[in-house]
Amino acid sequence: MSGTDNEQARKTAEGLVHSSGFGNEHSTEAVPGALPHGRNSPQRAPLGLYAEQLSGSAFTEPRHSNQRSWLYRIRPSAAHPPFTRIDNGGLRSAPFTKTVPDPNRLRWDPLPTPAPGTDFLAGLWTLGGNGDVTQRAGMAVHLYAANASMTDRVFSDADGELLIVPQRGGLLLRTEFGLLRAEPGHVALIPRGVRFRVELLDAEARGYVCENYGRPFVLPDLGPIGANGLANPRDFLAPVAAFEDVEGPVQVINKFCGNLWSATYGHSPLDVVAWHGNLTPYVYDLHRFNVIGTISYDHPDPSIFTVLTSPSDTPGLAGVDFVVFAPRWLVGEDTFRPPYFHRNVMSEYMGLIEGAYDAKTAGKGGFVPGGGSLHNMMSAHGPDRDTFDKASAAELRPQKVDDGLAFMFETRWPVTATEQARTAGHLQKGYDEVWQGLERHWGSGA
Repeated sequence: MSGTDNEQARKTAEGLVHSSGFGNEHSTEAVPGALPHGRNSPQRAPLGLYAEQLSGSAFTEPRHSNQRSWLYRIRPSAAHPPFTRIDNGGLRSAPFTKTVPDPNRLRWDPLPTPAPGTDFLAGLWTLGGNGDVTQRAGMAVHLYAANASMTDRVFSDADGELLIVPQRGGLLLRTEFGLLRAEPGHVALIPRGVRFRVELLDAEARGYVCENYGRPFVLPDLGPIGANGLANPRDFLAPVAAFEDVEGPVQVINKFCGNLWSATYGHSPLDVVAWHGNLTPYVYDLHRFNVIGTISYDHPDPSIFTVLTSPSDTPGLAGVDFVVFAPRWLVGEDTFRPPYFHRNVMSEYMGLIEGAYDAKTAGKGGFVPGGGSLHNMMSAHGPDRDTFDKASAAELRPQKVDDGLAFMFETRWPVTATEQARTAGHLQKGYDEVWQGLERHWGSGA
């Protein structure tokens, strides 16, 4: 991708407008008169368009969890040739049966630089996951590294929704619903089955993806917190209608039951001229997260930093939570301020977007932007030795933690690492050593 292409994509991205509000009923048209009034599927849709419903939930699910949008498009999605299997590249899906779940703590450096001409889809690389895509249960952790935009091809994932977490380089997401810009520090949420293309705003891009096979992400309940706090619904931005009227070959790649399938359309499927409904992609700026924390003592449980959650059949036990450790003040008195030592029934994959994380040492061989760590259920973890020593002796003045942005995918089931992740050259050796040297203080009068 040339610098001119990057510049054009960035110019387009910087001029975008949005509709706001997570879960809202949005209504938008790129051409006046494209939306029908008073009905969803008139005998003849306006402007010669086709009416089509996209359902993210079963028709009969309760109203509060029902997700659907009506799309008014130049051609119906049904007008396409057969799909054929193609190579999955570095993409893997559950069930992960070629390896076994590992109780050991694991940590990786960032993905290596990809070969020239690698786009977002070709640059996807699966670290691991759980569940079963055919049962719509579980999740997968992917990373991506790209240096080219997707050209004349689009992607959709029938297996789950995609939470994209850019770490380096901005993305322009051209979706059926319109355009979104996702920069490092943002997250983008693409619903199951929605077609999209990724264009790079910079020469290269790198980041993380949570593929959620289960129930769609929602905002967590706030309980005693009240009506406000954490991620505010109005800060989630949905696209306004924007369409491509393009004739010519376009490769459409569909991820279905763990495999990639391809068909060549004679037109762009990103041809939705108008739409309305509550099923839509979103982008969210993590720096807008309203952090709730202690103003007396002790470090709160990390669940207080939950941005989005995929509920399960057990209240409070998520298929996957997305958690962010955003800039915040630490003021706890007589308190060990970094995250505490613990063992957890949940499994945790943690990544770093920028800066340093307050419980892990940064730098070469440490926890660095673009890298990640996996602590499966009941694996003992917590601050490394250097962090513990410094925090135990620190003067407890009010402290602003604003030099890093970290996140966590937390899931109810163990994450099984793929064979390619277990044998990767960027898997760090000797991760356990960061906890060595934690001295015995018992009996020393400390």
